[in-house]
Order: sequence, then structure tokens, then C-alpha cells
Amino acid sequence: MEYEIKQSGKFKYVSEGEGEPLVLLHGLFGALSNFKDLVDHFKTGYNVVIPMLPLFDLGLLDTSVGGLAKHVQKFIDTMGYSKVHLLGNSLGGHVGLVYTLKHQNKVKSLTLTGSSGLFENGMGETYPKRGDREFIRKKTELTFYDPKVASKELVDEVFDIVNNRLKAIKIISLAKSAIRHNLGEELQDIKVPTCLIWGKNDTITPPMVAEEFHKLISTSELHWVDKCGHAPMMEVPVEFNAILSAFLEKHKG
Repeated sequence: MEYEIKQSGKFKYVSEGEGEPLVLLHGLFGALSNFKDLVDHFKTGYNVVIPMLPLFDLGLLDTSVGGLAKHVQKFIDTMGYSKVHLLGNSLGGHVGLVYTLKHQNKVKSLTLTGSSGLFENGMGETYPKRGDREFIRKKTELTFYDPKVASKELVDEVFDIVNNRLKAIKIISLAKSAIRHNLGEELQDIKVPTCLIWGKNDTITPPMVAEEFHKLISTSELHWVDKCGHAPMMEVPVEFNAILSAFLEKHKG
């Protein structure tokens, strides 16, 4: 399914369904297709919203986790949401955490899956010579427990990004920002109900990261998904949606 990209001022976003807003924050290589099953499942009971994070459009100094969190803050204010359910995968989880720490009164619930913010294994700080598609394919496959989930379309999307010199520079800048912006000292301040949904076979933000998040966020619950890597909502959507649905129902209304 192709989603309609809407625009409000400088903000581009997808909005499907009606109800309480469920705002999804994508990661560094987060295509809309990453959230397809989630959107299709939850649009019957929620207004599922995906703001397009300006990964490649901010000035280099603002190309950071903090810069993206400010963008999310302005987006939520522009849309007039008083309370949102916030969900972030990978870098999107990190952005969601930074936003939540500053605006807990606006967040009804927070869901993190494969989130950065404490520790992550990235693609490395440099890329091989442009055009090395095989390297990108192998790196993309490492996102998943089952490498077949890394479809040709997904590999092509990642390859197109890293093969663009300016985009590659921005990706490296954001990856470095995520490493620098460690939230270990601040997470205990989060009092929002938080759901951690983690792949047991995540090699990018390994299980120990989820356990540390769970320990530091007193209001969190931790759910493991077996035979699953860094993007549970893509790899095991039925199980992911069941966990998320039960969590959201507890904090709805």
C-alpha cells in the first residue's frame, strides 16, 4: 500500500485512521514500508501519524538527535496534539526519548524498539567506496534475524542513500550524534508508561541494552521477541502488534 504524504507548512507526514494520535518515529534508514503492518493494524483504532524526519534537510550543525527532537516538538505543536502515544525504532527511539524528557506532559505512552540512546553497533563511522552494493546488502541483512527480510527494495533504498555523498555525510553525522548523546544519566527522570519491545537476536542494540533501559526507566515493561533482530515491527509484525496493542489499551482514554 502506498500512503499519501501530506504537508502542513514545512512538515511532511503520513496520517491514517482516527482516534488518539500514535506517532511513529523512524530510524536512520527508516522507509515508510518499515511501518506498513503496524499502520494497517492500528489505523482502525488510532490516528497513526508518521512525520518524515528531515535526516538530510537540516543544516550540518542541526543534523543531530537534538535537532530531530526539536523538529518532532514543532511538528506535534503544529498538529495541535495535546497528548500522543510515541513509538520509535532505532534512532527514532532515541529522538522520542529526548523529546519525552523535555515534554512528558505531552506524552501519554512511549514505546521503544531497538532504540539507541545507551549503546549501539552502527554501520561504522565511514563507508566503503561508493558503489559497493554487496557491502550494503550484508550490512542491511544484519538488521534482521532472518536475512531474507532485507528485500532487494530495502537494500536498494539504503544503497541509494549511502551512494549520495551529502546524504552519507549526514548519516555519519547523525550516527556520531547518537553515540555522543548518551542518556544514561537522564532516563531515571522518565515517568511516562514505557513499553520496550526487543528482538532477542538484535545485534545493533543487543539485549543488554533493553535490560539497561528497563532498569533505568522505572515505569517500563520489557517484552522479548524470539528469533528477531533490530526491527521487530518488520520482522515479526503479528507478535509485535499484539504486544503493542495490549500496552496501548492500558493507557488509552
